[in-house]
Amino acid sequence: MSDVVSGSLAQGPAGGSRAYGKARAASFGLDASVLVALLAASSAPTPLYPLYQDQWGLSALAVTVVFSAYSLALLSALLTTGALSDRLGRRPVLAGALGAQAVAMVLLASADGAGSLTAARLLQGAATGVATSAAGAALLDLENPRRPGRAALTNTIAPVAGMAAGVLVSTLLVRFAPAPTVTVYALMAALFGAQAIAVTFTTETVNRRAGALRSLRPRLGVPPAVRRTLLTAGTAIVAIWALGGFYSSLGPALVRLVAPNAPRAALGMVFFTLSAAAALTMWVLRRTDPLTTTIGGCLAVLPAAVLTLSGLHGVGLPAAYGGAALAGVAFGAVSQGVLRMLLGSLDERYRAATLAAYYVLSYLSMSLPAIAAGAATRYYGLRTTSHAYAVIAALLAAAALTALAVSRTRTRPCSSPRTRPLR
Repeated sequence: MSDVVSGSLAQGPAGGSRAYGKARAASFGLDASVLVALLAASSAPTPLYPLYQDQWGLSALAVTVVFSAYSLALLSALLTTGALSDRLGRRPVLAGALGAQAVAMVLLASADGAGSLTAARLLQGAATGVATSAAGAALLDLENPRRPGRAALTNTIAPVAGMAAGVLVSTLLVRFAPAPTVTVYALMAALFGAQAIAVTFTTETVNRRAGALRSLRPRLGVPPAVRRTLLTAGTAIVAIWALGGFYSSLGPALVRLVAPNAPRAALGMVFFTLSAAAALTMWVLRRTDPLTTTIGGCLAVLPAAVLTLSGLHGVGLPAAYGGAALAGVAFGAVSQGVLRMLLGSLDERYRAATLAAYYVLSYLSMSLPAIAAGAATRYYGLRTTSHAYAVIAALLAAAALTALAVSRTRTRPCSSPRTRPLR
């Protein structure tokens, strides 16, 4: 691993060691902020969907297509570039992807219809896919041995914290800023541009290796050591990310259906509720056994589905928000537990590729069911679609509980002495 720190000054051994440590800490903080910003940008359009629908007359299906264009482009990028930073280095990959993100924000700000909005989201998704695995792997590379588990914790909390921040800021701009569909993206473009420049001065953690072009062949590079864990927890990942996709794309429409007179801010804030609950859950359960955490998250899906559906049967807005909060608890617990089981003892050579495989499954689970739900609303309405979606999510969670219970009795993979608590 390269020990070259860009911009560091020549010092004595002690001073050089301290400067290097500070440089690595600064790089860690910047990479964490990149993950936050990437996911903030991904969720920022959620409060804007009602505006787009009113201005351009978009249907629920059109909204889910716009939403899913981002996810599918991200998947394509993960499948082809998930291991690219293992070959070229983290810095050049991140800098290029952040520059592309800034361009995507400019395109989003200038969108004038569903077509241009979808094209901008495609570029955004591709850039996010390239950057996500590189930034996540860089965090693992930069982990301080004195604080084991912090990188895995950051990899789980930063994305959901970013989603919550993106929805919150976007909602505030819708309420108080002029031209909110432009302002939010202009701010994000400036942030990504600054991050792209800053990344070039950070600590490089990977030696450049041959085979960059060969690594672009679509494949999922899951090492044998974690394949069984990913297969066992796969259904749980599908269940909670499908819920996240529903609330991110159709959550505002659901709130409007449950409470037609609710203020506009309430429409977008339902996804903020889910994201904030997920981030808080990850922090609270950071030292809990990861398999137990994952099982608890699956259990939370069941009451989340029931509470959400009760909002459609007269309970109203509190039930919709309560269901979103419980869905966030499930999302946070399952995401954290699964990532800890996957990354607890993984060799650095496989980190970016493993994260890419995890996100491929996650974003497929988020986008494809959301598209199906958007299409179903055209024929059956949002009420019926919401019922079917909640029931399917509950069934998936129940199936995951069975698989995880069997895993606990047979192998208890998370009890390995190399799996570390998050701090």
